[in-house]
Amino acid sequence: MERHMAGRLDGRVAIVTGGGGGIGRQFALLLASEGASVLVNDLGTRTGADAASVVAEIEAAGGRAVADTNSATWSGADAIVQHAIDAFGRVDMLFNNATAGGHPAHLWEVTEEAWDTSFEVNVKGYFAMTRAVALHFIRQRSGVILNMSSGAGFGHPAMQAYASTKEAVIGLTRTVARELGRFGIRCNAIRPLALAQSSDEYMVVMAPWLKLLALTTGGGGIRPEESGANPTTHPPAKIAPMGVWLATDAAREVNGRTFHVRGDNIALFNEPTYESAIHHAGGWTLDALDAEAPEGLFKGVKNDFLLNDHPDLQHFEEAAE
Repeated sequence: MERHMAGRLDGRVAIVTGGGGGIGRQFALLLASEGASVLVNDLGTRTGADAASVVAEIEAAGGRAVADTNSATWSGADAIVQHAIDAFGRVDMLFNNATAGGHPAHLWEVTEEAWDTSFEVNVKGYFAMTRAVALHFIRQRSGVILNMSSGAGFGHPAMQAYASTKEAVIGLTRTVARELGRFGIRCNAIRPLALAQSSDEYMVVMAPWLKLLALTTGGGGIRPEESGANPTTHPPAKIAPMGVWLATDAAREVNGRTFHVRGDNIALFNEPTYESAIHHAGGWTLDALDAEAPEGLFKGVKNDFLLNDHPDLQHFEEAAE
């Protein structure tokens, strides 16, 4: 670890959920290199993810860190935050990075258990962690929360639960920023694109859906097979600087915003706004909509997802009972 920014976070304490590998590991290492004490939280269920080994790296470089293996969900959130306070006396930053990715499946084959698992970690868990740190942040009139969303939220065939949760994270981010901003608390989100060697496994399991994914996903979505992204050009390490920078005083005016971080590029998403609007005095009727909506509301809009030129995608097989 090198000290990149001259100890911008000296004396502060960070919690990084899902910090045992991937992007979370990079967050933890960079936070520590900037002087923060870090609680590295990870269940260790992902291949290669290990909170203790990340702590060892930080300590070997002269930093301060502790490992935590509580679940970053409603049941474990309070214990995680208390562990950080017991170890370091306070908490200043929360990196909600733990993620349940789920397994690709046809929509009609998704089980309730698979759906609930994604929401338990990716939405309920993020809220539970935010809830657990909220009063600590309010009392000290400062605090930073970073939520990890995903381009999958723009729509990702075969990953219905994951995509839904990652878009829900954006709504949670905006809401927390608006509710807690008056106490000096900031909450932002990143949609990262980072690839590791395990991305090859993703491409294998996504193989049945790759054509559908390419034909229906816009530029904001996840299309590594078309973007030229690979583990060399888009490693997890390239996500960490923006996330950590958002936790520094240099980003004090940034709150409730969403960023796309991929490789060497960082982009700020605009906030939702009307694309078009129409007005009808006295309220709308179906006849009035027939007359005015096609030209006034969605002129030129067409259904791009019929895929009539791809008959091979028009069939399906029902799962065996």
